[in-house]
Amino acid sequence: MSDEKREIRNTTFDVQVTGEGDEKRTVEGYALLFDTPSDGLSFEESIERGALDGVIGKSDVFALLNHSQSRGVLARSKKGKGSLSLTVDEKGLKYRFDAPKTPLGDELLENIRRGEISESSFCFDVEKDTWERKKDGTWKRTIHKIANLYDVSPVYNGAYSKTTVYMRGKEQAENNELETYYKQIEQSFNF
Repeated sequence: MSDEKREIRNTTFDVQVTGEGDEKRTVEGYALLFDTPSDGLSFEESIERGALDGVIGKSDVFALLNHSQSRGVLARSKKGKGSLSLTVDEKGLKYRFDAPKTPLGDELLENIRRGEISESSFCFDVEKDTWERKKDGTWKRTIHKIANLYDVSPVYNGAYSKTTVYMRGKEQAENNELETYYKQIEQSFNF
């Protein structure tokens, strides 16, 4: 599959950093939400429930920082197995991994704790979608089926503002949650 057909969407995700003492290294959150309209694109987009049916079992998915594999890999799920746990539930695609004890893993955790990274993104290509022109002249895209999932990435900016982000880390052991919203996208279509 050529990179031209791959799409990237940012979302804010529920993320938690948990563990004992200074070893809180488990990161988890939602990479995408079903039936949630985007608001940072030049068109409205939503992903239907069922769009990921069978996708995880055939995909090689990386957890990357800002979609950059050249910086290193945080975790990996190869056909549903590996250090990256991917679960589809009623809400969307949930992921979980233990941040590696590497400079990249430490950078990710520090930036989550500081609130610098509060969003998630995913890279995919589409098997089936529909487009319709709305009464106001804008376009609405519904993704019915995702063909492949390539990565889930903690990022600095996102596009699906109705999702939330939570962090549990060393300095938030009592508070548990930090919620934030966002409104940007890295890629959009030109008509």
